[in-house]
Amino acid sequence: MKKIFLSFALVCVSLLSFAQANYEKIMTEKISKVEAAKTPQDFQTLANDFQRIAEKEQKKWQPNYYTALSYIQKGRALMQEGKLQELDAIADQAQKYIEAAASIEKENSEIHLLQKMAYSLKMMVNPQERYMTFGMKAQEEMTIAEKLNPNNPRVTLIKAEDTYFTPEQYGGSKTKGMEQFKKALEQFNSFQPKTALDPNWGKSEAEYFIGMSAPTK
Repeated sequence: MKKIFLSFALVCVSLLSFAQANYEKIMTEKISKVEAAKTPQDFQTLANDFQRIAEKEQKKWQPNYYTALSYIQKGRALMQEGKLQELDAIADQAQKYIEAAASIEKENSEIHLLQKMAYSLKMMVNPQERYMTFGMKAQEEMTIAEKLNPNNPRVTLIKAEDTYFTPEQYGGSKTKGMEQFKKALEQFNSFQPKTALDPNWGKSEAEYFIGMSAPTK
């Protein structure tokens, strides 16, 4: 009887190990596509993929995080195309998964940064009318994200974007923004995610902006 019980336990452990390894393999493959994606449809496809994983892995925060990130990046791509009226719906989609991730992983700098980015999308639908609502909420979430992890390079990266693209009459500065991009790159060079599935995106964007400011030969 003991041998049967032991054999059953070993089989269960083996199955759990296989399932975990398969989950990590699939997630790693999908995560590798996040920074390579360019179009709104690319990001929608990723959001759909991560959403299916999140439905199966309800105790893990990363699938919800990457679903939300994919929606947010879709919104940012649409913003570049001038399709601002679509941002509300996209941000609302992201919000569901931000809240799902936050319900599993408490006080996480990365999740608060996503919340900041979602609020920023909603603000961009009409910045003049929405700054005092969604703009202020975005700033509050940025403050929390930075407090939870002052060395989070993605926090510095998004701050750099805000500074760089905000007109000077509203407190922006391309010079200060570039300094923040350089600080973000320094943080990226020493940053180590807690696990292989934790957020590690953004370095290429910092490098891109710094490259723009490099003198041409």
